[in-house]
This record gives sequence, C-alpha cells and structure tokens, in this order.
Amino acid sequence: MAIAATASGTIAEMREFAGFTAAEQRYIRRSLDIGLGRCDAFQIWGRNAGENAGIRSQYVAYQELKTLRQSIPTATGFDAVEGFVGKLTRVAAFDLAQERIDCFSAFRFLYERLLGADSRPWLPSAFCAAAALPQIQPQRRKLLLQSLSEAAATAPGWSDRAPRFYPEYIEEIAA
Repeated sequence: MAIAATASGTIAEMREFAGFTAAEQRYIRRSLDIGLGRCDAFQIWGRNAGENAGIRSQYVAYQELKTLRQSIPTATGFDAVEGFVGKLTRVAAFDLAQERIDCFSAFRFLYERLLGADSRPWLPSAFCAAAALPQIQPQRRKLLLQSLSEAAATAPGWSDRAPRFYPEYIEEIAA
C-alpha cells in the first residue's frame, strides 16, 4: 500500500508540473540544477551570452540556499523569523523578477524542492513579500499576488512529506 501511495504522490507532482507554462517548467528545471548543484548549468542551459549572465546571477542569488535550508524556523517560535524570511524574500524576489514564474503554485513547487518540505509554511509569506516589492512591476505584482489562493494563504497545516518528483533537463531531439 505504501508503494501505491508513493507512486500516486509522484504522479500528482508530475501532473502539477505539467500544468505550468513552458517558461515556468524550463525555469524550474534550470533553477533546480543551479540550486541543488546537479550539473554545470552553463553547459546545459546557456544558449547565449545573455543566458550565461542570467545563470551567473542566479548562482550568486542562490548562495543563500544552503544557509536557508539549515535555518528554517519552527512554526511556533519567532526567534529566527527575521533572518530566515528576510533572506528567503530576497532570493524569492530574484526569481520573481526574472518574470518566468507566474503563479504561487510554480513558486511553491520550486521552493519546496530547493529548501525541503519544512519550508512549506513559510512560502506564502515569502512569496507575498517578494511579489509586493517595488522592484516588481505593478501589473506583474497584481498577477502574482492574485495567484495566491485563499486556501494556500490560510492553510491550517502543511504536509511534511518530502517532494518526490524533481524535473530535469530534457534534451531536444532534432527533427
């Protein structure tokens, strides 16, 4: 029965990923490669000088991830909130400013893989804080903030189940 539940959860995550735009899917895969150190992102994702510059910037922004993974506060205390949420908001703002993540669902999908399941309770507040920053264009700000459902914003609890599906780069086949 546990195998069926695992397979069912993985399929649900794959379906969720398939529902994102092509740009969101590409950005999530690239971000996971950079944030988890899965490969040389320049070699796989850098098609031109502009993309290489973007990848370099993302590597710099993602330097905080290791610290963030190790400093996720407990949901009941306020001791470490400022340092954690501030750093998470800065990294999230970088990603949202790239204009390739268009909704909270894609943001959550990416960040629960970058940081782990324990980060889930913190993702709505970091998303809202990052999306509301003046560095994000007003129309984009509106789109992003409206994508956060009431259910996600007011969830009474969060799953501690680790993500199972980590999408990877798929090489295009020449026709």
